[in-house]
Amino acid sequence: MPRTFLITGASKGIGLALAHRLAHDGHHAVGLARGRIADFPGTLVAVDLADPVATDETLRDLARRHAFDGVVNNVGLVRPQRLGAIALPDLEAVMRVNLNPALQAVQALLPGMARRRWGRIVNIASLTVLGAVERTAYAAAKAALVSFSRSWALELAATGITVNAVSPGPTETELFRANNPPGSEGERRYLSGVPMARFGQPDEIAAAIAFLLSEEAGFITGQTLHVDGGASIGKAAF
Repeated sequence: MPRTFLITGASKGIGLALAHRLAHDGHHAVGLARGRIADFPGTLVAVDLADPVATDETLRDLARRHAFDGVVNNVGLVRPQRLGAIALPDLEAVMRVNLNPALQAVQALLPGMARRRWGRIVNIASLTVLGAVERTAYAAAKAALVSFSRSWALELAATGITVNAVSPGPTETELFRANNPPGSEGERRYLSGVPMARFGQPDEIAAAIAFLLSEEAGFITGQTLHVDGGASIGKAAF
């Protein structure tokens, strides 16, 4: 059955990979992002998700025009800083971009999903919630998304709407590679923490998200799925 899903941060990386996967499966992906791309496999709407007023207006307009079956809260902001260098405005910016659009998107789409008694909410977290250097703000924001998922799952358990989180490990997106080129110290550091000794691919993360959006995942709610090559469970026994 074709369905319509909203994806925030959809113009690149995991969000774009998910849009392609959903389109391949016959669904309609509606993406939100600051920039536009020529070959988005669905409907891409330009909006600055750091602007709560613009975000609210865009979401209300989309909710009037589409019958959404779910939302993937994927947009994020990272500002790596050591503990002693964290400035409150940076902390607030990271929390705001990671959390506010997620709440706004769910609130905008919730009435329609509740009426149809079917819906899927997937929040994209991060392996950093288990602890990472220079990620105080980002890890805190992603941990809050995990908490959102558990609380919302309880509130919506009897409505036909499931809420889950996907927690990716190091994933080979364009941004990741720009910051950690092949052969770099960053690449070696990240690989040392992944028992499978490789990075995830955006489509592998998208596959996990797509499953949680599916009909078959209807009895799964309030869970966090780590898609990280085993990084969340420890180091491989080499």
